[in-house]
Amino acid sequence: MTSRYLAIDLGAESGRVMLGTLEDGRLAIEELSRFSNTPIRDGDRMYWNIPSLLDGIRAGLAKAGALGQPITSISTCAWGVDYVLLDDAGEIIEPVFHYRDPRTSDGEKAALARVDWPTLFAETGIQYMMLNTSIQLCAEPPARLAKAARLLTIADAINHLLCGVAKIEVSMASTTQLYNPRLANWSDTLIDALSLPRTLFPEVVDSGTALGPLKPGLATENGLAGLNVFASLSHDTASAVAAVPAGDQRWAYISSGTWSLMGLELPEPILTDACRELNFTNEIGHGGSIRLLKNIVGLWLVQECRRAWAAQGDDYSYADLAEQAAAAEPWHSVINPSDPRFLSPDNMPQRIAEACRETGEPVPETPGAIVRCALESLALLYARTLRESEQLVGWRADTVHIVGGGSRNALLNQLTADAANVRVLAGPTEATASGNILAQAIAAGAVKNLAEARQIVRNSFDTTRYEPNPLDAIEAARIRFNKL
Repeated sequence: MTSRYLAIDLGAESGRVMLGTLEDGRLAIEELSRFSNTPIRDGDRMYWNIPSLLDGIRAGLAKAGALGQPITSISTCAWGVDYVLLDDAGEIIEPVFHYRDPRTSDGEKAALARVDWPTLFAETGIQYMMLNTSIQLCAEPPARLAKAARLLTIADAINHLLCGVAKIEVSMASTTQLYNPRLANWSDTLIDALSLPRTLFPEVVDSGTALGPLKPGLATENGLAGLNVFASLSHDTASAVAAVPAGDQRWAYISSGTWSLMGLELPEPILTDACRELNFTNEIGHGGSIRLLKNIVGLWLVQECRRAWAAQGDDYSYADLAEQAAAAEPWHSVINPSDPRFLSPDNMPQRIAEACRETGEPVPETPGAIVRCALESLALLYARTLRESEQLVGWRADTVHIVGGGSRNALLNQLTADAANVRVLAGPTEATASGNILAQAIAAGAVKNLAEARQIVRNSFDTTRYEPNPLDAIEAARIRFNKL
């Protein structure tokens, strides 16, 4: 039996509408449309361009309808923390702020003036980041909040625009730092303490909840009558982890892209002081599982370097940069990828050079050396994060699964195996779309459970193995890295 599903995957550089075809225990993924997800810039302000995203989504819906094949459902996934505010008529209140907007610093001050960090963690189990939804909401002008009837995360807002139903899927709700995983509901304690209107927060629904049919206008326009909108796994990392091709072994994962999300899958959250002090987060995954993880800046460093060089007339491809990095001197310079200076766009090569200069590290001068510095530093941070997560749970991971677009970076994969002294399995690349689609398939009854979904991933996509090669140079770099 053949079944088909659509996934809208909103990434940091682009969005896509993907078609998933499930047949004979295998999943095939096809990209129907790709469109830019470039924020609107107004001076130093940054906003989401929702109308542009909808244009790209409509193009994908049109291609899906033109196939003339039955499609069961559609669902959206995106990163967490960002949100839209809806007025009483269900219309979006503009602008929709981007987490890289500088207002987050004001939100951080306002939030911590009302609630201390230990209370935030005890209520939610979510790591401290100045871009969290809770903190962004504290930067909202009271007049905007007064006009707002509902809050929806970005992915859930797109689902709302497709079907008219305003609900938040649990994997996304859990990342807002306003959801209590023990109560399985919004934290009234925090919402009150932060002086936020309780009415903003809609019903939280389980992964795989059917929201309703595609709006009649969209269905007719695109020949997609009968297409249902699901809240499958709204958080892109939840979708990606659902598609990790793991079996029974003890494993860790890295969802590798603009951000790296690294952690373990657990049955229960860890809400200890040790977890808080190490700044891990407890996010909900499929079936109520817990993603104990840490957010790491990821390939954003390389992406921004590439963009800066392109602006200067040096339009390197990612393949070009990977080749140059592979040829550069190994373990020569290290930075702390979590340094706040790397969060903002623009001038990334200069920022990396300045960080090295300030800490006494050799300053990388060529594009290859700069990229290698970024990748090796990421690998060292992955290794440290893995050891910290193992410390929290009391067991060692046999394998690190790297999924997502970053799994194509062979150099980073090998550096990760080397730095962490652990086997790495890379792939699938399309983990987010695959997890989104398979969650829909589970909800539709075409797949029994998450274990069967992961078996389908193993049947469908190749992985590449990287064995560790510990070197003295790594240990020397690690010592310097740990001092940063």
